[in-house]
Amino acid sequence: MLGRGLESLIPPQHQQPIQQVQGKPDEPASAHSSAVDSAGAEHSIGPVFHIEVEKIKPNPYQPRKVFEETALRELAASIIEFGVLQPLVVSKIEHATESGTEVEYQLIAGERRLLASKMAGLPSVPVIIRRVPEEREKLELAVVENLQRANLNAIETARAYAKLQDQFGLTQREVAARLGKSREVVANTVRLLDLPSHIQEALAEGHVSESQGRLLLAVAEPAAQQALFDDIIRNNLSVRELKQRIGGMGGKSRIAHRESFGAEDPEMREVQAKLEQFFGTKVRLMRKGASGKIEIEFYSPDDLRGIVQKLATFEVPSATTMPADAPQDDFSV
Repeated sequence: MLGRGLESLIPPQHQQPIQQVQGKPDEPASAHSSAVDSAGAEHSIGPVFHIEVEKIKPNPYQPRKVFEETALRELAASIIEFGVLQPLVVSKIEHATESGTEVEYQLIAGERRLLASKMAGLPSVPVIIRRVPEEREKLELAVVENLQRANLNAIETARAYAKLQDQFGLTQREVAARLGKSREVVANTVRLLDLPSHIQEALAEGHVSESQGRLLLAVAEPAAQQALFDDIIRNNLSVRELKQRIGGMGGKSRIAHRESFGAEDPEMREVQAKLEQFFGTKVRLMRKGASGKIEIEFYSPDDLRGIVQKLATFEVPSATTMPADAPQDDFSV
């Protein structure tokens, strides 16, 4: 279901306000609650109910933590004029109490619409009630919705990816597959959480770009990293200027450490490509004179186990593909 995004839960957007449905959410609506597109073709989306906004609880797995005030006000103005054009999606939760059964609704998708509807003064909003059996699916749906409908900042995305990994036991490969991303994109995004909290906050607020954040990760020394961060804020450094400064820092940066091995020649790049193909992950082949080292990246315990298994059958690339002056034992892992 998640491979199709939210299409399995949310109908396509219509250009007409949702019709007010009479009745209670516990009583299925009549045939009038099925949507009909502008061409008149039937498109069943299931019963649509109006539920009081105060009875809808936020999705605890919502990855978006910051909602832009201006955008919400614009959406609220649109809702006042045209109504809510697309229903929210909620799940129904029942709690046993001393006086009976208490019903509440938890948001699955549509938090911006809910907030804007409250801002517009709407007492109720149109919703579709769906059963979502797994808590993991609620988080996945919330992530998918935000990625498809409103851009998360890099830190919100990284935290959502990390939560899918840590709380629900998914590997980065599985997260990537569910969200239609490459594993490298997921891994690089999650690495932003290795930045100090104040730099993460600046990135989330847009004071530091994602590219600048990735470059700051390359700075090994905390004091040097902080100095560069201060420089970004004070002098509005571009990505190119930041990269140049990091490249000139010598041993203080991982980038400079890698570059100290010298530029790769075509033959070395060919060897590196073969190693990446063999291990199925990113490989860095760094050389200084006749010596050097190989770095093999992994993104989960499963990845590491796979690399170890492949090392058991690893064969050094043919000497015909290596530089003539490179002895074989210089290419040990």
